[in-house]
Amino acid sequence: MQEIRERLARSGSNKTYDKTCLHLTEEEVARKVRAGEKSVVRLNDSNVPVRPPPFDTVFGNLKDAHASLSTDPILLKTDLFPTYHLASVVDDHEMGITHVLRGEEWLLSYPLHLDLYACLNLKPPKFAHIPILLNPDGTKMSKRKGDVQVIDYIRGGWEPQSVLNWLALAGWGAEHEMTPTSDTSDSTAHQPRHGRLLQNAPDSTTLMTLPEMIEKFELTALTQRSSILDPTKLEFLNKHYLMRVWSTPEGLQSLAERAHSEVKAAFPTSSHTSIVSIKDVILALQGRITNIHDIVRHGSFFFEEINLDSEQSQEMLKRVKPEHRSETLKAVIPVINSISEEEWGNMDFLTLTQKERERINVPYKTFMIVLRHAICGQKDGPALADVVRVIGRERTLSRLSNSFQKLDTVDSTK
Repeated sequence: MQEIRERLARSGSNKTYDKTCLHLTEEEVARKVRAGEKSVVRLNDSNVPVRPPPFDTVFGNLKDAHASLSTDPILLKTDLFPTYHLASVVDDHEMGITHVLRGEEWLLSYPLHLDLYACLNLKPPKFAHIPILLNPDGTKMSKRKGDVQVIDYIRGGWEPQSVLNWLALAGWGAEHEMTPTSDTSDSTAHQPRHGRLLQNAPDSTTLMTLPEMIEKFELTALTQRSSILDPTKLEFLNKHYLMRVWSTPEGLQSLAERAHSEVKAAFPTSSHTSIVSIKDVILALQGRITNIHDIVRHGSFFFEEINLDSEQSQEMLKRVKPEHRSETLKAVIPVINSISEEEWGNMDFLTLTQKERERINVPYKTFMIVLRHAICGQKDGPALADVVRVIGRERTLSRLSNSFQKLDTVDSTK
């Protein structure tokens, strides 16, 4: 076969087979079979029935691309197993398939599959060839590079509804009216989508529920271009979906229950990992939660005691004068200690502490760094008022006192 292809190529032909076996007699065929020669079954592409030109639900009217196909394509291989071309046609017919959705790389084989339906006198299903999804760098998604399976995203903490929303919007374009044509010219090109505009494409970050997607989605609205899966759009959709979830008592309860096992696994010795505690943490973190894993990633200081000796914690104090740190803690600890457990929930933390800041005349930024360092042990986090509300009076005082004791220890070693 390689020699045949090379000979045809040298002669300037674009054919891949010279149809040699087409001219064998039945006797010659039988003799070769008895001799054990390997054989295949091909489609005689010079004798296929007349059929309508290809029409695709996504790409519209297509032109037959027979020139790009192999000459007399193989239908049964030497092991008598069918090729995909024959198997898919027969299998889809036997299963009563009405719509075939597949990647656009199969567009080149589409005319061949329509020829097979015609040869077998079968009614073909409707076809929709879907443009491929691309990585942010424009490369084709591959199982050897990054997350390509839905389960990868679910394990990564992304909500199923958000992933579905993200995928649907990635290829959702404007909907146009399309009508099949009778053009049967042979070309590898396809005609652009035509017809009047029926509906504009939704914004690429539109938050949609599954019922809304089902109601509004149309196959004819899929884009004809490959779509880049932008992870920042998934983050946006997931964050806003979670905000919807925790906005109701039932949703907040459900989210806390789902996060419970992960929180307990991350902080196995903590006594602050109850469902109630997790609900409080979610409400305190709120806008900082993009992914359910962020509860653990961004909320460690809620569940376990902080490490004031960590590199991150020490970095916070590099521009803080020791005397400002000492003055701040000395002023705030007695005020916080004067608030009873019963008053704690209604305490105006910011007003109380700012009065002390003004009294001792410590710069606002320095004052807040000292308090955030003592209470959270890290520079990023929700408002301190929200943090102390969640961790409670006892833990707040303990952390402030511990920070002050650390200061005394540093002073005594100088």
